[in-house]
Amino acid sequence: MLGSLHPLDIFIVVAYLAAVVYIGKRAGAATKNEEGFFLAGRKLGKLYQFFLNFGNATEPQGAVSTASFVYQQGAPGAWLSFQTVFMNPYFWFMNVWFRRVRLTTLADLFENRYASKKLSLFYAIFQILVACVFLGFGNVTAYKIASSLVVKQEVQWTAADRASVEGYREMKALEKQSAAAPLAAPEQAKLDTLRDRNTRGELHSYITVLNDVLFYAVFTVIVGAYIVMGGMAAAAVNEGLQSILIIVFSLLLIPTGLAAIGGWHALAEKVPARMFDLFGSANSGQFSVISLCGILLVSIVQNAGLSHNMGICGSAKNEFAARSGVTGTYLKRFMIILWSFAGLIAVAVFGAGGLADPDATWGALSNKLLGPGLIGLMLAGVLAGTMSTLAAKALAISSLFVRNVYRQVWPDLSQSQGVFYARCTIVVVLVLGTGAAMLMGNFYDVVTIVLTVNIPFGAAVLLTFWWRRVTAPAVWCCVVLSTMATLVIPWTVSHVPAIATAPSLTVMSTTPGTGVYFSKVVHQREGDLTSPLVAAPLRTNPFNFAAWLAGKVGVDVEGMSPTQRFTLRFFFDALFPFAVLIIVSLLTRPTDPKLVAEFYGKMKTPVGDTPELEAATMAETVRNPTRFDSTKLLPASNWEFCKWDKVDAVGFIICCALSAAIVGIFLGLLKWAAP
Repeated sequence: MLGSLHPLDIFIVVAYLAAVVYIGKRAGAATKNEEGFFLAGRKLGKLYQFFLNFGNATEPQGAVSTASFVYQQGAPGAWLSFQTVFMNPYFWFMNVWFRRVRLTTLADLFENRYASKKLSLFYAIFQILVACVFLGFGNVTAYKIASSLVVKQEVQWTAADRASVEGYREMKALEKQSAAAPLAAPEQAKLDTLRDRNTRGELHSYITVLNDVLFYAVFTVIVGAYIVMGGMAAAAVNEGLQSILIIVFSLLLIPTGLAAIGGWHALAEKVPARMFDLFGSANSGQFSVISLCGILLVSIVQNAGLSHNMGICGSAKNEFAARSGVTGTYLKRFMIILWSFAGLIAVAVFGAGGLADPDATWGALSNKLLGPGLIGLMLAGVLAGTMSTLAAKALAISSLFVRNVYRQVWPDLSQSQGVFYARCTIVVVLVLGTGAAMLMGNFYDVVTIVLTVNIPFGAAVLLTFWWRRVTAPAVWCCVVLSTMATLVIPWTVSHVPAIATAPSLTVMSTTPGTGVYFSKVVHQREGDLTSPLVAAPLRTNPFNFAAWLAGKVGVDVEGMSPTQRFTLRFFFDALFPFAVLIIVSLLTRPTDPKLVAEFYGKMKTPVGDTPELEAATMAETVRNPTRFDSTKLLPASNWEFCKWDKVDAVGFIICCALSAAIVGIFLGLLKWAAP
């Protein structure tokens, strides 16, 4: 045995890894040119679009992070993932936009619409940094689960290991005593000291034997092997395998968990009642309805800028196939409900706050509930989902670099050379993602990064689709200023000593260990509760720049609840880029009208069902770019919103009904389980 792993578990994982490499090798026959490698020849039908959308949307980090958040906050913690249920009606239209634009990469959009190769190049470079965040998050997810399954036995603990675990146990015991009655002064001081150490990441509820560097190295090699060989075709086939495994691993913990706690009715007995309230309360530290609106707005904006949208939607053989991908994202919403109940079951099993590392909720629950074979199946499902998602993102980045970086330097690059350099880029991107994983902190901070990192270009892409008055200088200003305001400043200033120690910025909130402006604050000298507060010296300790700005204009930020400050940040991050885009566009010269007319003419032209029909309809649009302008809702304006046809309207209504039904099912299950 290796830690907690049985030989049967190891066999299942190895068998899965061998299968994905074999799939990559078999798919290699279709990767002789760039369109075959990046878009599978634009031949993927409804079934493959279902798998691509479900697999890409249902990455295991969503399962692990959702269970973690629900374990910490109750049902409202699900909203960081479950808010996407309201995005499905929007996807009914978005998928068509990315198919109708008829491009290979999202960077092509900026060159096609603004005739700016520099903007296209900058997007490609920006996206490799974004990819590092997404790939790093996937790596961290897989490691969090695997490390919680492969733990040290107590006889293997070092002195440092024992001090870490025993310190954590002492902290939990004191917190339990504190909840029952006020502690004596020495005990309270001891609890405050232990909490300070816990905030610094020094206390743990378990010790793993899995080396993170070795894990990331093997993980990266396997992903790189099958995607380098098979391209998009390998990703699509693996999404089918991954979809089956992810459904299995999402289901495993529910019956086993309910059996362990004594059945469905035991949830009401062992989980606090407030944790069943899906909409929560801002004063309780849970997500509120307003928080949900902020998260949803951010999600819609950032989603438009994701580099893999063009690869997934663009690979569809026609518009209806692209739209059919929405069904895959609906299946994910049901998975989120399962993940949420896994989090509630974890509360019943371990007790609220019973885990030192809430990010390990999924792995710890698996380790406690599952026997030999099932743990291996769980681990294979996690690895499958993570690998397929990482592969799709790495593939999107490789297409960006070949078409929008390499070809700007070497325009005569052949198709076979393009595929070769794409494979090299995949290797580099995966290695950088591994490096990013080493720098990441807890899931809450990482999910926040994932939700906001693509907002600058997401806003630019959305307004490009909607408003013909947008200019290239406005996009430049939006990306630069928004990146500074929503990414650079919030995620770097904790490492600036003068800011990290400023008394006005290191104010403690009502929740121990958390700050008003910084996510985590601790006492400057460990063990000295009289020393001043400072930003915790963690790898990631975000600064709420929006709250700081609000305080500068007279808002009582310190009087807000943590949820209100969180919501303020999300609304600022989502709306600030649009303000910059609109203001700068109105102050700068419009883009060449002929170029703009050709772009929006193409966006209104339905994709032909056959290559011959597609060529004919686009030839007519090139001759007469304004032939579909009668479909505009506001014909005399610069806004490009169009009238809906029957497919638009019926599909939207069905999507809204399905979204409402899924929310109703979630609410019904929570009400049934609640006291």
